[in-house]
Amino acid sequence: MTSSEIAWSLRQRAHTSFGEIAWDHLGEGPPVVLVHGTPSRSLVWRKVAPALAEHFAVYVYDLLGYGDSERREDKDVSIAVQARLLAELGDRWSLDRPALVGHDIGGATVLRAHLLEGVAARRLVLVDAVALRPWITPASRHIQAHLEAYRTMPTHLFREVVAAHLRTATHRPMDQEVFRAIFDQWEGERGQARWLAHVAGFDERHTEEFEPLLNSMETPTRIVWGEHDAWLDPEVSERIERQLPRADRVLLSEAGHFSMEDEPDGVAAAILDWLGEGGS
Repeated sequence: MTSSEIAWSLRQRAHTSFGEIAWDHLGEGPPVVLVHGTPSRSLVWRKVAPALAEHFAVYVYDLLGYGDSERREDKDVSIAVQARLLAELGDRWSLDRPALVGHDIGGATVLRAHLLEGVAARRLVLVDAVALRPWITPASRHIQAHLEAYRTMPTHLFREVVAAHLRTATHRPMDQEVFRAIFDQWEGERGQARWLAHVAGFDERHTEEFEPLLNSMETPTRIVWGEHDAWLDPEVSERIERQLPRADRVLLSEAGHFSMEDEPDGVAAAILDWLGEGGS
């Protein structure tokens, strides 16, 4: 893996009601918005976005509090805020019924924006997505229950705890250069403080509020899931499919929670097939 293979730059900045957001746009055609999850950044789409951009106008951005977007431990970066921010960005970009693709909490962001914030979408794709309770992982629940212990933990020890958790995000070991590029945003004392603030803000009420609407949602939805997802068991994907009237499901046999790292071609193919390679 060379540095050129993980080169990723968001060239645009948007000043929003919630803070400065780093974003970019690739390709031309019907609009597709890619929404990453936690604790990653838009870099995770680097092998998926170019394939989609051959047929679509692809919008990518770093969530508030992540990557090159505004990052402060005193910022509310909850799913509810991310959904309102997505609605604002869609208006700013003048998008007409885009396809919305969300991974992890990006899935909840997409669903909440669509169902509660009035963001029209022609199709949805949920990739190893937060959607139904319970979704907070045991590791994050432990942090929530022992916040003071983690706040006072020496930074070098905290780094090892977090790294051990992050190594379970993929089915295959992640290349170390890629690992650093995605997760170095959490390094040092400030990174530790922001990580803990983010985890403290995980709130399952933010999906509870849209869950009753799922069984009447008519928007066609594809669910893409890694068969070896250690953060959100594949059984969750079955539950989501049962809730949605117009959904199907694609399982990726060699992928973990970060499917786009383990099987980027499979994720891209599943999205392109669902969106019709330039169609609606």
